[in-house]
Amino acid sequence: MTGAGAPVPGGRDLDAARGLLAEFPVADGHNDLPWALREQAGYDLDRLDVAADQTGRLHTDLPRLRAGGVGAQFWSVYVRSDMAGDDAVSATLEQIDCVDRLLARHPGELAPALTADDMEAARAQGRIASLKGAEGGHSINASLATLRALYALGVRYMTLTHNDNVAWADSATDVPRVGGLSAFGREVVREMNRLGMLVDLSHVAATTMRDALDTSEAPVVFSHSSSRAVCDHPRNVPDDVLERLPANGGVAMATFVPKFILPAAAEWTARADENLRAHGFHPLDTTPEAMRLHAAFEEANPRPVATVATVADHLDHMREAAGVDHVGIGGDFDGTAFTPEGLEDVAGYPNLIAELLARGWSRTDLSKLTWRNAVRVLRDAEAVARDASGRRGPSTATLAALDG
Repeated sequence: MTGAGAPVPGGRDLDAARGLLAEFPVADGHNDLPWALREQAGYDLDRLDVAADQTGRLHTDLPRLRAGGVGAQFWSVYVRSDMAGDDAVSATLEQIDCVDRLLARHPGELAPALTADDMEAARAQGRIASLKGAEGGHSINASLATLRALYALGVRYMTLTHNDNVAWADSATDVPRVGGLSAFGREVVREMNRLGMLVDLSHVAATTMRDALDTSEAPVVFSHSSSRAVCDHPRNVPDDVLERLPANGGVAMATFVPKFILPAAAEWTARADENLRAHGFHPLDTTPEAMRLHAAFEEANPRPVATVATVADHLDHMREAAGVDHVGIGGDFDGTAFTPEGLEDVAGYPNLIAELLARGWSRTDLSKLTWRNAVRVLRDAEAVARDASGRRGPSTATLAALDG
């Protein structure tokens, strides 16, 4: 059963949720559809046409985006962090090309967006504002000129690391190397501020989060991270960092990935990933072959199941720690093998909104969660860029010059 038809525990009011999303649709921080299209179809958009329902192959297609009330999407132009150097750069360019071809193929549904005004214009037109986010600083190969080129190609956030460190920033899931951000890493943040590219702190170590907040003139985002106090996983955001978001103006977008939101799922997923590796697959592989291996493992080892309520628990805590002006949603669909019950795909967002309505979230609060915070954080970053670019030109700093 997809998210659109999944029952909501306790008879939650889906009609009210859908009504709210009709006015304030979801601006989701992270979706890995481009990587799924690379892995499953070699970027052949005829082979895997998202205009049709692709349930069973993808979490994302146009009919289910509509059913889910999605009004804006940051499409991740992710490449794996074991890619390095120019290979990572060229693969990122292929990902950007994939998004551009999707937008050209579906102009009635998907609207290219570079600014907050573009997001609002797309909403007024009834189209899904489509932005790009690069996932991992390895995508720029320690080159600020490459960073600027990605911005020119429409990339509006960059996650500073993925699962592995880069030379200038520590990842949440690697052995610490520089203790947060290096001098060059701080220069990357400053150049992103000058451009108007959002600094994304999902995936980074807590030390990197704090260094970025100390450095950034502009609001930061967490494109797909939840609360570490609720689920003690290094991919989540500690309370002291959440508590700094009001002063910074940033937004933390809760993710749906079970291993990041449900402690029992983290241990199970580690064993399932090891099973994939034993059969020659990467843990992030969501191809049909890898999913068949996962299904067989799950049959022998029942999986702890996260639910809509699990995600709502994180959002309740994040709202308490950061304030309602600093929370959002970043599902990570098509970037995870497993999803919560009721949030099986992009059609499931009304189930989450209905759960939050039942918990007493006001319509105003929910409008900020789904739409207004994401638009505001991009608009604020644009304002910082106008000021910063008037004060300084493009940086020509290098990793060697700043870090030795």
